[in-house]
Amino acid sequence: MTDPAPPPKPSSRSDDALDAYELPFWERLLLQLLGIVIAVVLRVTDLLLLLPRPRLVKPYMGLWWQRILRTPYSARRTFEMARVLQSSGQSFRELMYGETPLVTALWFLRKAGVGRGSRVVDLGAGRGRVLLAARWWGAEAHGVELIADHVARVAPWLQPAGITLTVGDMTREPLGDATHIFCNWVAFSPETKARLVAHLRTCAPGTRIITVTRPIQAEGFTGHACHWMLFTWGFEKVWLQEYRPSPNDRAEQGSA
Repeated sequence: MTDPAPPPKPSSRSDDALDAYELPFWERLLLQLLGIVIAVVLRVTDLLLLLPRPRLVKPYMGLWWQRILRTPYSARRTFEMARVLQSSGQSFRELMYGETPLVTALWFLRKAGVGRGSRVVDLGAGRGRVLLAARWWGAEAHGVELIADHVARVAPWLQPAGITLTVGDMTREPLGDATHIFCNWVAFSPETKARLVAHLRTCAPGTRIITVTRPIQAEGFTGHACHWMLFTWGFEKVWLQEYRPSPNDRAEQGSA
């Protein structure tokens, strides 16, 4: 009788391991060069678009400077990052997505009807370009971000432009006064999406929701208009929807 096979050793690669994204050298180099070209073009475009709004130039340059000094997503195994992931229930991969260029944010906010009297809330605001675009159109702008150190360094640059950026979990952020909500939907796990959908049901009926790559496929979220737009990683679909709960949904929320 032979000994039973030993149990398989647990894989040393965690769900969040960055080497899961390893590519052949030349393919990786080509993507990096393409990313540099896109980044340069978008930086120049952003600055040209800000010339009619000189008040926003200094905050934009401050965000850029903070990006050069330190990105909050480089030190993935720090105590701060571990605390953030544990408190939010998210994985590190959910925090990794590219930036939204100012030109793209201006375009989709205009398509969504943002203007004076609007209040834009960015869930997972990152470096705040969407918030700058909201202010470009004259709207109120508020962002929420998980990483406290990042908010502490970026928020002072945004405040002179009338933008607020606070530390918090997007699934707990008050949304009752928002007219427009932006989130990078595709980056989130199914569990995070489920929690976020439940939280988005606290919005006022008629709130417009903007997502990247995929729409919110849940009852009460209607519209599903989409447009191809440019991001730092290439062209992607942006979806525009409205929260329109049924009378039964509203009754259930009222009783809760």
